Amino acid sequence: MKELLRTTDPTVIAFATALLDGEGIEAVTLDVNMSILEGGIGLFPRRLMVRRQDHFRAAAILRDNDIELSEPGPWT
Repeated sequence: MKELLRTTDPTVIAFATALLDGEGIEAVTLDVNMSILEGGIGLFPRRLMVRRQDHFRAAAILRDNDIELSEPGPWT
């Protein structure tokens, strides 16, 4: 899995997931349950992950829909 998107806005995650699902790309959202620890204030970002082989196409789909992608970290 490779990180595609990191945001504190749950609507962006939902929109990106719907776009990817429409193209047949499976996406997994991580860190959803962090809101229990933070009290629901949106402090911790959620991460949207896709398979490595889908990353290039998924990134293109999100860029075409004006969704800003995560910057690659040293672990990628």
